[in-house]
Amino acid sequence: MTIPASANRDPADTSWLNPGAIHAALAASDREDAGRVREVLDKARALQGLTTGEVAALLQIRDPDLSAELYAAARWAKEAIYGKRIVLFAPLYISNFCGNACNYCAFSKDNTALKRRSLSIEEIQREAQVLIAQGHKRLLVVAGESYPNGLQYVLDALEAIYAIRLGNGEIRRINVNLAPMEVDEFRALHAVGIGTYQIFQETYQRDVYAAAHVSGRKRDMDWRLSAPDRAMQAGIDDIGLGVLFGLGDWRFDVLALMTHAAHLESTYGAGCHTISVPRIEPAHGSDFSRAPWNPVSDDDFRKLVAILRLAVPYTGIIMSTRESPQMRRETYALGVSQISAGSRTNPGGYAAHADAEALPDAATMEDFDASQFSLGDHRSLDAVVLELAELGYTPSFCTACYRNGRTGEDFMQWAKSADIKEKCGPNAVGTFMEYLLDYAGPATVEAGTRAIERDIAGMGEKERRIARVIVDKVCGGKRDVYC
Repeated sequence: MTIPASANRDPADTSWLNPGAIHAALAASDREDAGRVREVLDKARALQGLTTGEVAALLQIRDPDLSAELYAAARWAKEAIYGKRIVLFAPLYISNFCGNACNYCAFSKDNTALKRRSLSIEEIQREAQVLIAQGHKRLLVVAGESYPNGLQYVLDALEAIYAIRLGNGEIRRINVNLAPMEVDEFRALHAVGIGTYQIFQETYQRDVYAAAHVSGRKRDMDWRLSAPDRAMQAGIDDIGLGVLFGLGDWRFDVLALMTHAAHLESTYGAGCHTISVPRIEPAHGSDFSRAPWNPVSDDDFRKLVAILRLAVPYTGIIMSTRESPQMRRETYALGVSQISAGSRTNPGGYAAHADAEALPDAATMEDFDASQFSLGDHRSLDAVVLELAELGYTPSFCTACYRNGRTGEDFMQWAKSADIKEKCGPNAVGTFMEYLLDYAGPATVEAGTRAIERDIAGMGEKERRIARVIVDKVCGGKRDVYC
């Protein structure tokens, strides 16, 4: 990654977040204007993103017909860039110890109801082995913001996961969701070979942020707000942002999230690689999590997903298993491009469930009382893959862009020229075929085989030729074939 001259700024400078400008944009679009909304939707189809004022106009949509037009535009934009591909991953929680007191999170240091656990390196490898045996190729390593042995614990964990080979399986790329760090620490993280560094600001509203974060380093909003700058300056050019919806006004936070992405792009040449859209879910020991300050309705949630797809069209939008199967299903058509599946949010959860399936009389497993939050979708990876194939989507386990250097600004150039589809389509069906041959159940094999033929038939001539070569090699016994 080449750091632009503009990046030689003080990473602690967070003056780019201007609450007054955000409130002014919201005030200027304080009512639904059908004509203005349709103008913005027409512009969005150019796939060049939207301004703060244009997004503010979309935030006011109430009319069902306008909502339907918004959803149709979001679906079109996603498929124009990425096709029907949905990337799959799993979170791997390695520790639930934390030095922060946050009123919405089970990992809060003041939560005496939580069962605390930090996994040993051997236990982390066992968790990864269970996920590999399910068919996963991409992980998101997550930890509370207090690690045994500091950052070295995380670095050792990442190296141990990357070293695992289990039959035809391996973890090919690890993304991380970790506490903010100094630039030198980010450099060490980058050197291990992570994919995306993910950090959620939770809320961009300073008064709400202060009320939600009672104590600990996380209470320093600017330290967290500037973490992506330090990561970029350390050479990590794929950044994942997110808001925890339910804390502040979701409309303000959507505009602030856009502002953050625009700041990164103007400073470093690449905005955020992904945006996550979690809503607060019940967390063991947190009364607040059952009655958040600003709950987001299902209607508003669908709307914000669609708006984000149009506002930052080349950014991956992640939908977690916090949401129900039905809500996840609906948002596939609104611009979501990455989902977790078969998730556990308690350290050791995957091995515990695998052991319980093998030994039905095993002792009661730690689950909700050691988890960060409750799940809305408890289905297995195979069940989710089957559903995606039957709904007309392409389940993908691809990690080719990370490993071919198509990250940061380079990735955006591929995406904005629409050339990324020439890579994504063939690579997606190749990794899907690996899954079908090595891990899938009979029903998934049948549905998936039909889906791959459907997808290849719908490709352009060049993509179709590449896809056939990749799939034939995979069927012939080769693995990890990509372009």
